[in-house]
Amino acid sequence: MCSIEGDLEDGGRRWCGIGWTGQPLVLVGVESTDVIVGGYDGGLHFVDAADGRASRVPFFAAQMVKGTETIDPDGFPLVYTGARDGYLRIVAFDRDVPTELWRLGRHPQGVWNDDWDANSTVHDDVLYAAGEDGWFRVVRLNRRQDAAGLVQVDPVVLLEVAGFNDELIARIGDRAVSIESSPALTDTAIYWVNSGGRVMGIDRAAALEGREVVVLDHWVGDDADASIVIDRDGALYVAVEVERRLAGTEDFGQLIKLDPSRPDDPVVWRLTVRSTASERDPRAGIWATPAIHGELLYVPTHAGDLLIVDRSTGSVVHQFDVGYHAWSSPAVVEDDDGSTWLVVATCSAASLRGYEILVGEPPIERWRVPLPGCIESTPVVWRGAIYVGSRDGYLYAVGDPRGADR
Repeated sequence: MCSIEGDLEDGGRRWCGIGWTGQPLVLVGVESTDVIVGGYDGGLHFVDAADGRASRVPFFAAQMVKGTETIDPDGFPLVYTGARDGYLRIVAFDRDVPTELWRLGRHPQGVWNDDWDANSTVHDDVLYAAGEDGWFRVVRLNRRQDAAGLVQVDPVVLLEVAGFNDELIARIGDRAVSIESSPALTDTAIYWVNSGGRVMGIDRAAALEGREVVVLDHWVGDDADASIVIDRDGALYVAVEVERRLAGTEDFGQLIKLDPSRPDDPVVWRLTVRSTASERDPRAGIWATPAIHGELLYVPTHAGDLLIVDRSTGSVVHQFDVGYHAWSSPAVVEDDDGSTWLVVATCSAASLRGYEILVGEPPIERWRVPLPGCIESTPVVWRGAIYVGSRDGYLYAVGDPRGADR
């Protein structure tokens, strides 16, 4: 899955495989299970989970697909997918050929670029979507089946919210204010964070009425692309990159816990992560979305640390080296036998690693499977198999050769 952007002899770039965020999706059917994933070739691919063969004709956008897709949660045969050609699409797969039913393009007042890295959220027939043009949209889908039994949509945009303002642009000194984090929903609010470091929350009920009611507006100091994670108590965990290094942000931290019930002073704690900034790569911080299990957060960093963090105090209770450029978000899996696993994908010395999570003890690495390329994509685990994309151009399935029932 490769494509070329521009002219290679004139600064163009070759993109291969599945990268950040790029988590494959698993679609369980009556007769078979499919894996759905977008690739840097611009294709939305449907493959048989058992053998990797194409189960449907791919749907191709004009440019690469970098983000994670969304399968309709209510059983409609729909996939919501963004692409670098500037469009978020709704694609139906109940036809012989997957078919675009609707597309959403760049906002007229959009800034930065036209990509769609964030995956959308669908809940109660409403699509919540964020684009790298800096805008957040709330769309009533009006899904239905026609007389022939084919799915149809009749979307209506309910609300458009700018994730940026003049104050933010003046503060950061540039217009790189894309939204690459995916929407995080509670019963009452929707949260996201943008590349200017602005965390926003709006009231959900008001949004469905077409009104923008801001319930949280907080600046975390630098680019933030990972999705906000919400715990059972309603606290938000925001992962932040280090790119701008603006004066006065040295102590802001790269993992921040916020209490949205205190909008004027939401910071509960901040954690500064190790940096390996160099002339070759001055970036630092966190690109991966943290995983929550119990009282702990599992957080890979760009420097290559896998941090296990107490979510109450923000203290690091365990730390492992997983290699530089760890952008893949970890997956926590509870097995049928009661054991709990952390699946981590790495880029440097690319591999999949399985850690058994033990109560009160450090996780123990039980297995490691080397893979070619750099893995930025987030793995998905389903019935004995792990599906993950690599920057070498391929989607991989890894599992127990003795069978998925083991």
